[in-house]
Amino acid sequence: MITVKDSPRALALVGMPGAGKTLCAKHLESQGYYQFRFGGIIVREVERRGWPITPENERIVREEIRAHEGIAAIAQRALPHLKTALLANQSIIIDGLYGFSEYKLLRAELGTTMVVVAITSPRWLRYHRLTTRQERPLTPEEAERRDYQEIERLEKGGPIAIADYTLINDQQPEDLLAALDSLVAALAFQP
Repeated sequence: MITVKDSPRALALVGMPGAGKTLCAKHLESQGYYQFRFGGIIVREVERRGWPITPENERIVREEIRAHEGIAAIAQRALPHLKTALLANQSIIIDGLYGFSEYKLLRAELGTTMVVVAITSPRWLRYHRLTTRQERPLTPEEAERRDYQEIERLEKGGPIAIADYTLINDQQPEDLLAALDSLVAALAFQP
């Protein structure tokens, strides 16, 4: 049984594109949790270069940063923000932990205070969501290419496979958020 003394201080959301990570992160943020999106590091770098925000430009930057700084580079860049946030907040949400090397780095730096929650969804449903989303939509072909790139180049499967909990997102958004709220309550996770 988890007690308040044992409750986590960082909750990392992992999953493939379109699974519902950002939906969950925004929901928790609206409840007062501090939220840090790993993808924001990539977007800021694309903007710094003066490039348009596109899936291709994000991929180029993601792969270039990791090629120069190592596979855990995004987590390494995020660590100062996460540690500062933990000083100011009871707990934090990490949206989009990508690879297994990042997972290991955060586990070592943040300790057992981090719980990983995988958000999963059938591939066909994820692809449908990705084609219809307002921000950064992808065609089914682009979605499949991104899946392959993230699995093969970014070690994306590791954190999903080793997650402490898994939420299945194959119904309505409200169903996923209700399951998330139940899990957060069971963990005694506080904003």
